[in-house]
Amino acid sequence: MRINRPEGDLWVLKDTDTESLHHGRNFKFDFSFLANEDTKGVIKEYIWQNYWTKNRSLRKLYADLNKLQHFNFFAETRHITNLRELTNADIDIFVSYLHTTISDRTKKPLAYQSQKKMLDALKALIHWCQIHKPETVPDREIFTGNEYIGVNRKLKIDFIPDDVLNTINKALETEKNPYIKYGIIILESTGMRIGDLLKLRIDCIKPHLISGYTITWFDHKNRKERSPMPVRSECVMAVDELIKVTNGLRNEADESIKDALFIHRCTTNKDTGKVVVPTSVTIKNWFDNFIGRNNILDANGEAYNLTSHQFRRTLGTDMLSKGTNINVIQQVLGHAAPSVTKRFYTDVKDKERAEVFKGIGIIGNINQLDETAFDNVVEMEWFKANKHKCIAGLSDGYCTKHLHNENICDRLLKRQKCYTCSRYITTPEYLEVHKKHLASLERQLAEGAIYGEHYAEHFKPTIEVLRVIIERLEELQDDRA
Repeated sequence: MRINRPEGDLWVLKDTDTESLHHGRNFKFDFSFLANEDTKGVIKEYIWQNYWTKNRSLRKLYADLNKLQHFNFFAETRHITNLRELTNADIDIFVSYLHTTISDRTKKPLAYQSQKKMLDALKALIHWCQIHKPETVPDREIFTGNEYIGVNRKLKIDFIPDDVLNTINKALETEKNPYIKYGIIILESTGMRIGDLLKLRIDCIKPHLISGYTITWFDHKNRKERSPMPVRSECVMAVDELIKVTNGLRNEADESIKDALFIHRCTTNKDTGKVVVPTSVTIKNWFDNFIGRNNILDANGEAYNLTSHQFRRTLGTDMLSKGTNINVIQQVLGHAAPSVTKRFYTDVKDKERAEVFKGIGIIGNINQLDETAFDNVVEMEWFKANKHKCIAGLSDGYCTKHLHNENICDRLLKRQKCYTCSRYITTPEYLEVHKKHLASLERQLAEGAIYGEHYAEHFKPTIEVLRVIIERLEELQDDRA
């Protein structure tokens, strides 16, 4: 295996995996940024063996090498000369380094998911070495597994709201782009990933042994053929219509894509005029055009940011909301474990919880309050005259009505937080107070894990609301900057 390995620091490797989404594509691996020869040798061996055995996709290996550039810079500044020296303390400092790193592309701090992926690339390298080259890495675990879990995670699953989905389906009736019109129907029916959708074959629909039809496809992420999935007649029709639309292009297509369901004549870039399979970027552009043409808006009145993956989460959420067992949803979405399905892909469409977040009182300037926040003009005038007196002991905002029937609000008397009360207002001046409170609750949550889930549930609702408050206040602060 080593005999065939390329020499030097610049490798050009071709994706030879026929089931890969990037089959036939060349990837340029540049190892020259690695100054330490020992570390460079380990990383080269990791790349080559995983490429040769097809244990990991070439595209993933290429991405991981680029992500390791941040660790390499960190290691040089910390004078870490080989991977075996790494300790858990080094990993903690590396995470702190990622928190404070500015992206060269965006000129902003690295996004949370970007930070996590960079640590994951290092984890993958270390864990591979522990099995194949144990002499090059620490002989004990240096990752806690909790470096990024639960922190800054989304408050809700990113499914498509019912009203938006209804608008999308209505717009599909007159949509002229067949790849969007029928592609969305297939995504809604199956929840497959965009890469798998674009690799569908024209023979993907088969009659069911009893009644109806099933669809099959290759799951590129899990590297296996999916079991036949029963599908609605709308999905079968969508596949049939795409076959009709693309039939005239098949004689011009390369042999490798003649049987692909999604082929089109390219109108941009160097492949203009050629019959190709559209890329995920092309699909995203078509989605954006579709949203713009049909004026499909989100809750803020802005163009809805539609992605293919949202259909996957929407299918899981709809199934859970209808009482479908989580293990069944896991099988439909093709996840390795139900914990993944529950954490990232399913939610209950809870209108009450949505209303709680919607009712949080946040404003950029306390002087901007108008009569809509009060029951009458007298209350408003009283508040304007007394708003800077830390009304009723609040330390993180304002209460627009602390008296009810001439009695002080019971919640305030107990010195509890008022985040979901319609009378509570907070402003950017209290941002740091909210951040400190959130950090305190998260610390208590982590320290209290030994007491069980009941203890955790006591803090989670407040933590969720605080994260929404902080996010909105930061947006207001950015707008004023």
